[in-house]
Amino acid sequence: MDRRIAWALGMAGLGLVGATVLQVRGAGPASAATPAPGAHPPAPAADRGVAAEGRVVAYPGAEVRVGAERSGRLVRVLVQEGRTVRMGELLAEIESEELQAALAESRARVAEAEAEIRLAKANLERRRRLVEERILAPHDFDEATRDLETAGARRLTALATVERYLAQIGKSRIVSPIAGTVIVREVDAGQTVEAGDHAFTVADLDRLRVEGEAHEADAGAIALGAPVTITADGYPGEAWPGRVEEVPDSVTLRRLKPQDPARPTDTRVLAVKVAFAEKVPLKLGTTVELRIDRP
Repeated sequence: MDRRIAWALGMAGLGLVGATVLQVRGAGPASAATPAPGAHPPAPAADRGVAAEGRVVAYPGAEVRVGAERSGRLVRVLVQEGRTVRMGELLAEIESEELQAALAESRARVAEAEAEIRLAKANLERRRRLVEERILAPHDFDEATRDLETAGARRLTALATVERYLAQIGKSRIVSPIAGTVIVREVDAGQTVEAGDHAFTVADLDRLRVEGEAHEADAGAIALGAPVTITADGYPGEAWPGRVEEVPDSVTLRRLKPQDPARPTDTRVLAVKVAFAEKVPLKLGTTVELRIDRP
């Protein structure tokens, strides 16, 4: 009798242990799937947006390479990198002493031609009266008319020479074509430059955007005006809002070098343009990561 009771008690204990194990196993997934009060469940991978890389650039016309328009030695360089300049402000100057002397000579020839014109007019008027009084032949009047016209032509030639030297002297002044910041300076005073040499780069740092590259497989998931989150490795924990402002009609080969060396460089991408929604501390040329919201 005692053995039967012991066996029954043992079987009952095993049944309790098994039920407990089943309860624990059943409760595990349910507790893991239940979010904490007030917490938002993680979004599905497909809803997290399109990942892309990009580079901070200036808008077209907001970054300008300024070059020398004529050859010569630089006598003055007036700005350093980081200097804010106005449109038309003088950045550097090429020597122009010989041009200034030639300009002065040309202006003197203009004055000389104007004196000849005054004399020719007076002579023409005297001969006109003498011809009317039949003292001189009409041929003498014609000669006086020719002299006046010749003096006028000399004046026009001298004026054209003045304009030519003024234009060359104007090319001796390297000025900023836009208002902005000097971000590159390539020249120093005393240096000889050739026409077309790059001297400065000026950029309007208030007009920046991102040129992004998304994989061609994500092209259908990018819409004009879509919100964008922008991050950069140099600013951990920070993010800036933006929006897609240009979506091209075709894909192109990748131009940006991927940050991950394992990623291929010969893939085709959709080159989107992203506008910042606010002023950002990012520098021109900074590589950024983009997360573009899906429609």
